[in-house]
Amino acid sequence: MDIILASGSPRRREILEKQGVVFRVITSDKEEKITKTDPEETVRELAEMKASDVYERIEKEETEDFLVIGSDTVVACDGKIMGKPGDRDRACEMIRMISGREHFVYTGVCLRGKKDGREFKTVFAERTAVFVSDLTDEEIKAYVDTGEPMDKAGAYAVQGLFAPYVERIEGDYYNIVGFPLSRVVRELKKYKIKLA
Repeated sequence: MDIILASGSPRRREILEKQGVVFRVITSDKEEKITKTDPEETVRELAEMKASDVYERIEKEETEDFLVIGSDTVVACDGKIMGKPGDRDRACEMIRMISGREHFVYTGVCLRGKKDGREFKTVFAERTAVFVSDLTDEEIKAYVDTGEPMDKAGAYAVQGLFAPYVERIEGDYYNIVGFPLSRVVRELKKYKIKLA
């Protein structure tokens, strides 16, 4: 089966590569227009938008079974989506918001393709709770000075330099990184599809 990842995320690529999945990357060039405010609905909508854009571009040229995986991740605190910080002050402000408390990471996934000539599509969202230690202003500034938060949703990378401040998580760790692997595998089993 031809597996296509409709995402340019290096973290998603790395997760699939570690599992021995043979895939290619075709990113969606459709403009992301969000019409939802709820984090879970937002990630489902964005994932479906990416997967459907790539699916519609390649469907006519595919002669074998294929699977397109679209995915999008957001970090939310108090029900508000926290995007990428953009600058140092915003990064500090975002980390202060999650310091000493719980917040949530949502990843939406759309699995769309054809198997035995029949089209299939599944869209879902996975949620993971993240509990962060109470950080001092010095710790926040030192972390932001590393530059790591700047291109990260929620201004941190759980698998990076922020790891010592994550007290615990409830849910799928890979969901925080950006790809809920276990749920994807379970959903694909329904269509008798294996990733690797």
